[in-house]
Amino acid sequence: MSKRPLPLYDFSAFGAAIKAARNERGESRKKVSDALYISPRYLVNIENKGQQPSLQVFYDLVTRYHISVDQFFFLDNSAEKSTQRRQLSARIKNVQVKAFEKSAYVI
Repeated sequence: MSKRPLPLYDFSAFGAAIKAARNERGESRKKVSDALYISPRYLVNIENKGQQPSLQVFYDLVTRYHISVDQFFFLDNSAEKSTQRRQLSARIKNVQVKAFEKSAYVI
């Protein structure tokens, strides 16, 4: 029995989101690829050509950058807001932790 033909999902939007998040954090492709044990060329292809990542790399990237996958699979505006809210929450938490750490040194 042959396999059912399935169109490949276009990961271009995912790649663009990963690239934007990586640049926002000021991380180099080399740093990210070393951390994920992948080649920099593989990351370039995901970011720029929409190459389909392995499930593990996909998971590693979305968790590293706190990106909601809903915006890629369920195309509506609420998912995009969800990702923006999650990123904002992560930043606020980071600022709060830094403020707490500073205040701990003052005491």
